[in-house]
Amino acid sequence: MKIGFWELVVIVIVAFVFIGPDQLPVYAKKIGKMLRELKKYTGAASEEIQKNVVEPLNEIQAPLKEAVAPLTDIKKDIDSSMRDVTKSFTGIGKTSKEEAAKKLEFIEAAQYRDELLKLEDMMKERWG
Repeated sequence: MKIGFWELVVIVIVAFVFIGPDQLPVYAKKIGKMLRELKKYTGAASEEIQKNVVEPLNEIQAPLKEAVAPLTDIKKDIDSSMRDVTKSFTGIGKTSKEEAAKKLEFIEAAQYRDELLKLEDMMKERWG
């Protein structure tokens, strides 16, 4: 929580009106002392939290990360293997366009050959 310049001016004017000019320095000192004490206590509380909560959690977290690391590596290996297997099975049972075109050409060529043979036989029969 930060107080800007104009907020501070308003606070001083309000304090000047309610407290009076002769008591203002006394109350300002008291408020300053109270804020210093509050800052000291919050700093001490922050240090205690860091020392008693955060550091032990970090100490517990390090071995857990080390224990989980091999599992993460195994998961990556399994995922990679699954992708490889999936890729290898993707084309099974499906005919590629090139293979289908070659088969169609072969069938058409065989049909054309058969027609030519029939035509040749007919010509032999007719002209001898």
